[in-house]
Formats: sequence, C-alpha cells, structure tokens
Amino acid sequence: MKNFVLLFLMVVSFSCAREMKEIKGETAWQKEMNADFKDATKSPLKNKDRKTFDGLDFFKFDSTLVVTATLKRTPDTDWFEMKTTTDRLALERIYGVLTFEIKGKPFQLNVYQGKDLMVKEGFEDHLFLPFLDNTNGTTSYGAGRYIDLTIPEGDTIEIDFNTAYNPYCAYNEKYSCPIVPGENYIDADIEAGVKVFVKK
Repeated sequence: MKNFVLLFLMVVSFSCAREMKEIKGETAWQKEMNADFKDATKSPLKNKDRKTFDGLDFFKFDSTLVVTATLKRTPDTDWFEMKTTTDRLALERIYGVLTFEIKGKPFQLNVYQGKDLMVKEGFEDHLFLPFLDNTNGTTSYGAGRYIDLTIPEGDTIEIDFNTAYNPYCAYNEKYSCPIVPGENYIDADIEAGVKVFVKK
C-alpha cells in the first residue's frame, strides 16, 4: 500500500512539474502572463483561441528599456472621459507627467489614474500608462500597449517597458479598452513586452 501511495505521489509530482515546464517565458512576468492566458477564469482569449494557445510572443528582455522616470504630479487636473473601443467612457485624470530617457533620447508621457479603479480594493495606488510607439502595426499591437504602475512615495518611478502588454480587445472584441491618447506617443521602437497577437 505504501509503495502504491508513493508511486501515486511521484506521478502527480511529475505531472505538475511537466505542466509547470509548459509555461513559457523568459522572465517571471512573462510566465505569469502565459499562465493567466491559459487559465479559463482569467484569460481574455476566446475559447477556441485558448484551446490552441501555447504562449504569447514577447520581445526579448531588454535591460535598456527599464528606465527611471521623474514624476511631476499634477494634482489639479480635471477628470475627463477617455474614449474606449466601445461606447463606454472611462473616467480618468492625468495624475502626472513622466520624463525619462531611452538610449540618451528624452521622452515625456502622461500617466493616468482611473476614478473607478482608485476606490477598488487593491488598486488604490494604481496608475495607468498607455503608450504608442513606432512598432505599432508591425511587430506590436496597432493601437498601442499599456503598462501598470504604482504611485511612488517620492518623485521617481521605474518604468519597465518589458512589462508592456496588449489591451484585452486585441484578443477579444467583447472587451472595452481605453484608446491610447495621441500625446502619449514615443518616437522610438519600443521592442519590449508583448508582441502583436497572431491567431494560430
């Protein structure tokens, strides 16, 4: 009996290890993304796409695209209705302006705070950084990508472009996704994060 139990545990352990190995990704963040996309309770994929899903396509991790930005807070900005891919309007405000350099070239982006999200438990300090760049429509999603940030204590914040991800509507039109404001354009090839989704 003991041998049977031991054999059973070994088989279960082997199966779990095999499943873990099947989660692709160069970084912990990439593996977490792929795990979420495989999970039917979290995945934005349509059922037919999830069944054939074996991992998102990512740009290779680039340490030069992990930058420290200066945050200039803008506490007096008004709430405005950010357009989305549906009729829904997202109430957002410009929380601040981020200035940073990529390979010696200066850039500036607005970072946003959502009115509904800031009162949701666990998202009180959440900031939303949508952006456009020169890879859109070729190697990355045409309508731009998003990065999630957290309000810092000081006046600097780390932006890791390797964690740039596609809006959910890139995978399924049922989602309502904020449209990236035109002023949040980076005149550079941001070859980091999630690539354009190609259905297989």
